Amino acid sequence: MSKLVTIFGGSGFVGRYIARKLAQEGWRVRVAVRRPNEALFVRGYGAVGQVEPVFCNIRDDASVAAALAGADAAVNCVGTFDARGSNNFDAVQAAGAGRIARLAAAQGLGTLVHLSAIGADAQGTSNYARTKGEGELAILAAFPTAMILRPSVIFGNEDGFFNRFAAMSRMGPILPLIGGTTRFQPVYVEDVAAAAVLGVTGAAHGTYELGGPEALTLSAIIHRMLAVVLRRRMVLNLPFWVGTVMAGVLDTVSALTLGLFHNGVITSDQARQLRQDNVVQAGAKTLADLGISPANFDAIIPEYLWRYRATGQFAAIRDSAKHLRKV
Repeated sequence: MSKLVTIFGGSGFVGRYIARKLAQEGWRVRVAVRRPNEALFVRGYGAVGQVEPVFCNIRDDASVAAALAGADAAVNCVGTFDARGSNNFDAVQAAGAGRIARLAAAQGLGTLVHLSAIGADAQGTSNYARTKGEGELAILAAFPTAMILRPSVIFGNEDGFFNRFAAMSRMGPILPLIGGTTRFQPVYVEDVAAAAVLGVTGAAHGTYELGGPEALTLSAIIHRMLAVVLRRRMVLNLPFWVGTVMAGVLDTVSALTLGLFHNGVITSDQARQLRQDNVVQAGAKTLADLGISPANFDAIIPEYLWRYRATGQFAAIRDSAKHLRKV
């Protein structure tokens, strides 16, 4: 019988790519999520019954144990940007990660892969970085042979990075940025998934920082994105203090409305994160150590950002039509 892997958050942006790759490798895949009815699409990643979504709440021992029952390996892709509520930073990224590792070890799983982030630091200034760091420590304390993956910003068809800024570019002639001078190293979701598969199969373990072939400022990345969506915009780099004030006001409004207004622009925690470069550190193990050649975002984003062009998929046809001779 083929081996079974449980992927926590397996219907999310990164998790679905890992689930698909492991199904292609012949694994049975259990996708553990809070809303399995909304994750039924993962069944199409394999043969009938090969990939199945199941309910799991990573804040509960019994729920996690049930999701891990009979599994040979596990992957944790669960993360959050929520500072409040029951599924906050501490509950999900610190305590939740530790719970998965502890119960995976107790059930004798062979391998465990944990998706963290570049900048994870238990002493970090942002709650996101701090809880990511605490989660890593909890993982290694319970499961020392776990593979930990620390990606920079991840891009791909469903990403919340290029899609977000491309959508913003349609709103007016000015595209405001906070942290325009902060450096990022965008990494392709397929490359992250390939690294995770190596960890699941036992071909690699340890901590790896994952970045693409280029480390660029956020402003430079956005200019490259604008060239793809064929829009001329003035990229306005706002000072960090402006971003901090803006984030504080939006957070306050969200708190006063008890969450009815969702701050999807920038939070105070994100404003603190943007002060730190998000690139692979010197001396870290990388995709190259896993035998993976990272894809450059320039080669990938035209495949899914065309929908943000003024003429959509017809941009190339319209451009070529300019060269037709008038009779």
